[in-house]
Amino acid sequence: MIGQAVNRVDGPLKATGRATYAYEHWEAGQPLYGFIVGATIGKGRVTRIDTEDAERAPGVQLVMTYLNTPEQGPRDESIPFEYWRAQPVLTGPDIHYYGEPVALVVAETLEEARSAADLVEVEYRAGRGRFDFGEFEDVYIPKTVNAGLPTDTAVGDFDAGFAGAEVKVDQQYTTPYEFSLPIEPNACMAEPRGEDLVIYVSCQITDAARDSVASTLRMAPERVHILAPFVGGGFGSKLGIHSETILAAFAARTLRRPVKVAMTRQQVFQLVGMRPTSSQRVRLGAGRDGRLSAIAHDVTMHTNPDIEYAEQTAATTRSLYAAPHRLTSHRLTALDLPRGTDVRAPGEAPGMLTVESAMDELADALRMDPVELRIRNEPTVDPERDVPYSDRHLVDCLREGARRFGWENRPATPASVRDGQWLIGYGMSAAIRGHFQGPTAVRVRLETDGTAVIQTDMTDIGTGTYTILTQVGAEGLGLPLERVRIELGRSDHPTSWGSGGSWGATNSCTAVHRACMTLREKLLDTVRDDARSPLHGLDPANAVFSDGNVGTDGASEALGEIVARNHPEGVEAEGRTLFMGDDPNYSAYSINTYGATFAEVGVDADTAEIRLRRMLGVYSVGRVFNPKTARSQLIGGMIWGVGAALEEEAVVDPRSGAFVNRDFAGYLVPVHADIPDVDVVVLEGYDDKANVLGAKGLGEVGICGSGASVANAVFNATGVRVRDFPVTIEKLLPGLPPMDA
Repeated sequence: MIGQAVNRVDGPLKATGRATYAYEHWEAGQPLYGFIVGATIGKGRVTRIDTEDAERAPGVQLVMTYLNTPEQGPRDESIPFEYWRAQPVLTGPDIHYYGEPVALVVAETLEEARSAADLVEVEYRAGRGRFDFGEFEDVYIPKTVNAGLPTDTAVGDFDAGFAGAEVKVDQQYTTPYEFSLPIEPNACMAEPRGEDLVIYVSCQITDAARDSVASTLRMAPERVHILAPFVGGGFGSKLGIHSETILAAFAARTLRRPVKVAMTRQQVFQLVGMRPTSSQRVRLGAGRDGRLSAIAHDVTMHTNPDIEYAEQTAATTRSLYAAPHRLTSHRLTALDLPRGTDVRAPGEAPGMLTVESAMDELADALRMDPVELRIRNEPTVDPERDVPYSDRHLVDCLREGARRFGWENRPATPASVRDGQWLIGYGMSAAIRGHFQGPTAVRVRLETDGTAVIQTDMTDIGTGTYTILTQVGAEGLGLPLERVRIELGRSDHPTSWGSGGSWGATNSCTAVHRACMTLREKLLDTVRDDARSPLHGLDPANAVFSDGNVGTDGASEALGEIVARNHPEGVEAEGRTLFMGDDPNYSAYSINTYGATFAEVGVDADTAEIRLRRMLGVYSVGRVFNPKTARSQLIGGMIWGVGAALEEEAVVDPRSGAFVNRDFAGYLVPVHADIPDVDVVVLEGYDDKANVLGAKGLGEVGICGSGASVANAVFNATGVRVRDFPVTIEKLLPGLPPMDA
């Protein structure tokens, strides 16, 4: 079953509205509703807060402020990952960023809560905030960047190598604040049950949510129960929990009633965090033959002064191309804005947007085919770690993509091909993303009726987890798909690292496979020693599990019969994966996924309107569990790249620190009318260094570099290079060639 294009097993539930999301649970009966009141300044202090009118409003049961919020646990910096730390809220009168919660109003209905929220009177003493990234030059060096990677790296002598290069590119690029913005906003329902607290929440890692709630509320973790059976998208924004969850939990414990809190879309922009804005300097030095002698990638980005987040934006450059002299660095500047957080492909997406644009600039300076330039700089070993690649097929992706796309028809000279009023251009980029592994446990239980139940606290954020776990379990035990049941998103199940970082599928599927192998051994030991079984005395090496039976040498028996006779209460086994730091393959090899993206655009010669005409991605991701869900993931990532190249940009008001375009009317993302023909090809593969199944994560590699392919196509169409992303009409129009040129 692994590798089959199976329809989503949870599809009928979602299509009929029976998939229950965080805000839709009614098991506890009629809940109360909470609404968050946010600060209207970006830096300063609350000098007066009056809740009397709000408390007297119809239906209001509670108004929480820093004056009556219970004591909270502190953020423990010794916990290595932010997602598991306490997330205190309403801790005092100080305001750290615009929109920060200053009150929660809880009422019988959402309308009553929202109306009463307008009655909370808050007076402030505003301070001088730091809101403008371009205004402040003071930076500092973080100890590490995201995922614990080193802040800086240096190989060889970059200054000498760059100085001696025959052809140089030295350019500054900027990327804006960007948001994850899943369809389901951050939402939670908290239900008190005696001394316990049940939290229905939209999250990506249930174990992190449980620990974070428990430490914030000063509860024992076993008293907190997280339920997240269905999550309406995450893209990194739900790896950790946020203020709505903590506030709902406090209110539920105070009132001894279930309380629901959901952020409005506008609040999501202010309260959840975003991809940091960045200024990136990329330097490439090469010979006339196109071979790189020196490569440097230096990044400065915003961070919050209280909660540091250093996106690993330059890290991908370390493994992508060969060059003897190398330099990467990360620097931070603290601004009074919401904290940075993981947004799909954190680091790789903004980093490859700039590096792959710079490679296109180098190809233009050399008058060389951009595909050929990349092939000439293909490394034989990881150029900074000096270890072999586990399974690298980037060149195959480049060549196959060029062949399928018709790259030979690319305009050799920018701004030289027109279709009526449209300037036509081709662009391409390479893609690379590290493959990660985290500790994950799965329990597989075989019942007396021959059905299997697979349990883990892993979440399905819309990516197809229910389906691929069903496939792996069915193959592992030789069962039809309909006899495998998946139970996800409960903190009472075996612990996983959840969904995120493109690690969820491979972690959980590998653990399922190992559990099934252990369960098979138990069953074979049982029948071998059972004189009542037709398989008594069998050689386990010859056993075949198929269609709900186990057989060998012409004899077979149904799995349900074996279990019913010998294990009347069922039989189970657990499978696990290790943290990658404990797996020797991750130190001995450079394990990544790869791809190449090709794009054709048209640019209106009069208005500079940009239209994507077609796009192709070719990827090498090891073994694929389900080509249908994989294709969906990769196309989704590519479309994110289009948004990063052409549309997505959150704008900060430098007077207050508020995002001025905090809804989908002002913050633009690609819609159906923006995206024409997008195709994906996945090369067959199997990476035995990644895991026993040979599979690698693919949820994020689709966005890596894809934005650069679009931006490079715009340059090829117009001859205008925009280095301040996104590429918009006002940046492109002044440089367009005249129609008679």
